[in-house]
Amino acid sequence: MNFPKNLPLAVSLLAITFFAYTHAATFDIINQCTYTVWAAAKPGGGRKLDQGQTWNINVAPGTTMARIWGRTNCNFDASGRGQCETGDCDGLLECQGFGKPPNTLAEFALNQPNNLDFVDISNVDGFNIPMEFSPTTDVCRRLVCNAPINEQCPTELRTPGGCNNPCTVFKTNEYCCTDGPGSCGPTTFSRFFKERCPDAYSYPQDDPTSLFTCPSGTNYRVVFCP
Repeated sequence: MNFPKNLPLAVSLLAITFFAYTHAATFDIINQCTYTVWAAAKPGGGRKLDQGQTWNINVAPGTTMARIWGRTNCNFDASGRGQCETGDCDGLLECQGFGKPPNTLAEFALNQPNNLDFVDISNVDGFNIPMEFSPTTDVCRRLVCNAPINEQCPTELRTPGGCNNPCTVFKTNEYCCTDGPGSCGPTTFSRFFKERCPDAYSYPQDDPTSLFTCPSGTNYRVVFCP
């Protein structure tokens, strides 16, 4: 039987494409803060990280609506039940749902159309810990939100351990964009976040300046206090 001369190349390209679409992405979650952070991930669970410690998770291709965040001032018992001042997820060490605001978020969707990952840092749920979200190799943009937001937080948004987003406080369409696309825009409060963290979402419809892409198959790092 005679095979086409370019068959090995075709098979190789198919294998590379299959690998990119099926290989789990690795996330290195690193605590560089001078204090303990209880890292959380959905999917992934949770882990206590003292200064300098790292937690590695693998996330399946095709995962969407995923996020990683840090929790502060937590106390858990031997069964993994307790409470955190910020970012708490139903009182569990091993998070099964999203965290309670305020919490700085690294958000992502893997292996989306055009073989791309969608990635962002978000302050839509407020801010509690400075964060970096970046590829482990130089294939796409490094995102950072490292401003002293807690210290400079407007009085109306202040809360123990963090800085609330105005939607959490006021719960109106002006800040939450609950009436759908085009129903809201930048506000004085969203500009407070955007001026300090231009890479990050400052309100729910801040997509044009806040949503970025990386090639599918990229591995990432999330650093607390970069």
